[in-house]
Amino acid sequence: MGKTEGPRGARAAAVLAPLGVALAAGAAVAFVGAVNPGEPGHYPTCPFLMLTGLYCPGCGGLRTVYALVHGDPVAALGLNPFVALMIPVLVVLWGRWTLRAWSGGVPAGKSIRPAYVWSLLALLVVFWIVRNLPFGEFLAP
Repeated sequence: MGKTEGPRGARAAAVLAPLGVALAAGAAVAFVGAVNPGEPGHYPTCPFLMLTGLYCPGCGGLRTVYALVHGDPVAALGLNPFVALMIPVLVVLWGRWTLRAWSGGVPAGKSIRPAYVWSLLALLVVFWIVRNLPFGEFLAP
């Protein structure tokens, strides 16, 4: 006699992935909030920066998260505005994913229009280039 999973069980199983991602992200943020990335020796140097002397799009990202955890959004924007502005976007996308999983809707990856993904990628590349040019020095961490 097999036990079938009801709608509540299916919903609970569907939200395991988004909840797992939230748990992992929360643990990572808690770690960065507890271990200051601004102090030498706690985290490795960015390999791209070390090899080229140029900032990658993520340079300053850990310090941005640290500043946000400690309630300093102005410092966070000064360290890496791209990361600071993407965090709310990621939270909204995670929320949509969770709601869709709970309601049995379309998986989140299939609900994002390709034009948005390509636009985000283009913005990331422009940010990467501009932060390494003399007039974009204000974007450097």
